[in-house]
Amino acid sequence: MHIAITGAAGFLGQRLVKQLLARGELRQHPITRLTLIDQVEAPQPEAGNIAVTSMAMDITQPGALDSVFEQRPEVIYHLAAVVSSAAEADFDLGLRVNFDATRALLEACRKRELSDTRLIMASSVAAYGGDLPEVLDDMTALHPQNSYGAQKAMSELLVNDYSRRGLVDGLVLRLPTIVIRPGRPNAAASSFASSILREPLNGEEAICPVPVELPMFVMSPGKVVDALVHGAEVPGEALGAFRAFMLPGITITVAEMLEALRDAAGEKAFSLVRHEPDPQIESIVASWPARFNTAKATRLGFVGDENFKQIIDAFVTERA
Repeated sequence: MHIAITGAAGFLGQRLVKQLLARGELRQHPITRLTLIDQVEAPQPEAGNIAVTSMAMDITQPGALDSVFEQRPEVIYHLAAVVSSAAEADFDLGLRVNFDATRALLEACRKRELSDTRLIMASSVAAYGGDLPEVLDDMTALHPQNSYGAQKAMSELLVNDYSRRGLVDGLVLRLPTIVIRPGRPNAAASSFASSILREPLNGEEAICPVPVELPMFVMSPGKVVDALVHGAEVPGEALGAFRAFMLPGITITVAEMLEALRDAAGEKAFSLVRHEPDPQIESIVASWPARFNTAKATRLGFVGDENFKQIIDAFVTERA
């Protein structure tokens, strides 16, 4: 089986690569080839008998994907994205990476007649927004309140239509905010949600830019990667007419996240979080809903975290 991954140099892509190599199979077929695609070459992992190719490219450029699709990938993970604050700051860049790249992948599948290829796109809670009910489900209308969310929503519709026409076997997984991300803060508006936990757990100060009563919908990196793998194995006929749905996350306020930090690491870690309001970040994050009915994902076998303590414990264990 040949699997291609865009955004493969990112933290989520790297975790997915590691898990796929550890499994060695997908859809009950041995993985024989991984093609890792990003703007920079992804690290070359130890892969045993699996052929791994890392490619640096702009997939929106004409012909860029030809060499990949000549190898006819059976599964494509589309993780490449410009994150929320960056997409808001640079509209053209956000459109090119978050929308044009999705269309380029879909057109490559169409050109090569890869109708059975499972294309799994990572979308976001940011696709929602505006006046919303207290609890959302997968069919709640999308009214994103930022450019990143709009670009994800447009891409969702494209994946759904190409799938409806039988041009690809598409699936869109709407990801909750991923907590706790490793490394350093990035340009995502939600980056603080990891920073206010990760930095204090490492004995460093962190800034909380939003009110502590703000609710969020979160999921651990490990459960997100599990969901990406599982998404390749769900039969197409089980997905129904609309191919996009939210993964099962946890609804939690920032205050509750900080209390979980205090429970896990004590008062000293808790005191390392400084509260400095940032109206721009707050306006973006506050537009994202935090309560979902994820019955479809659960019915299809996707599994979330049991509680927030489990998320912190997993991060501490991985860091050790």
